Amino acid sequence: MSDALKQVLVHLDSTSGSSIRLQAARDIAAQHGSAVCALYAVAPCIADMPYGGDITGSVAENLAQIDEERLATARAAFEQALKTPGPLPAWSQLDEFPVSGAFVQQALYADLLVLGQPDPAERHATSVPPDFNQSVIMASGKPALIIPYIGGFKPAGETVLIAWKETREAARAVTASMPLLRKASKIHVIAWDAEPTPRIKGPHLDLQGYLRLHGLQAEFHFPGAEPESIGEMLLSRASDFEADLIVMGCYGHSRARELVLGGASRSILKSMTMPVLMAH
Repeated sequence: MSDALKQVLVHLDSTSGSSIRLQAARDIAAQHGSAVCALYAVAPCIADMPYGGDITGSVAENLAQIDEERLATARAAFEQALKTPGPLPAWSQLDEFPVSGAFVQQALYADLLVLGQPDPAERHATSVPPDFNQSVIMASGKPALIIPYIGGFKPAGETVLIAWKETREAARAVTASMPLLRKASKIHVIAWDAEPTPRIKGPHLDLQGYLRLHGLQAEFHFPGAEPESIGEMLLSRASDFEADLIVMGCYGHSRARELVLGGASRSILKSMTMPVLMAH
């Protein structure tokens, strides 16, 4: 990822959280001079129907009507958002199923994705697959800013907490967040026990030096061995630091056509109270 955010892609559906993440995407675009594409991507209601048996014409018509009402709700919220000052996003919508794969194809051309934490209370209002976020992050290879459905938080990036491990995922997250880190007033790093430093004659590379070369100063915290409840610990420390953004790797793998997330990633995605930037 370059040091500039030129294209932001935000996922829209018919839930109230859609407006929250659209505003977050516009805030980022205003700070970085980015273009914003708002992509409405939900599965048709008929996809939620159990397999087997016939779907009569009247049932199909009712399901199609629900799809149209959800689309109208999302479009109305989008139009309402345009009445507030800020960059004007472009509206697009997917007419293809499954939506995750189609969204990933568009994500390949974005510098940053803005996705939303699912709200359990609004499952009836949308047909977004439950593993949509992790599927998009892992399949696209693009960094994603996950926005909590609760809202009420400050614009992301004033005080940042980096969860650091010497892994590909964490390194990709740090690199991806560089445009946001440059605008942060305070950066905290929680670093767990690293692998033994290779036997190198002369200076060796580390995160502190890497950030310094990018003109960034960070306060490092070394809690020792990685705890089992790492997700809960991260959220607690983020609250202690009054952080408004967590940067971390997204860990997981595919198993028998199922995405299996690591414990920290799963815990954060479920219990997050502030935006989280993830990369795989």
